[in-house]
Amino acid sequence: MKKTYKNAAKTTAVLSSGPVAAGITYTTVATYGTASTGTAISTLSGVAAHNATMAALGGGSLAAGGGGMAMGALALTGVGVLVIISGFGIWAACSHYSKN
Repeated sequence: MKKTYKNAAKTTAVLSSGPVAAGITYTTVATYGTASTGTAISTLSGVAAHNATMAALGGGSLAAGGGGMAMGALALTGVGVLVIISGFGIWAACSHYSKN
């Protein structure tokens, strides 16, 4: 395989890892988390489940002293971005050491 295709494959793998990590994080919180009311998020459905999951990711509802849904969205985005950045960092480090 040519080097260009290998780099394209690695780039695709690294870029797709961020959304996968964010999806796993969201699903884990939705499955095992609890809403600020004490209800298990897995028993909720639709918009209520989504809102509770995002609030749980943000540290709880605003009324309970957490960051709320906005902070949850920021945290979820941060998970994806950090995984992508670390993936490119690992790739760069491996590329550097494989040349030496």
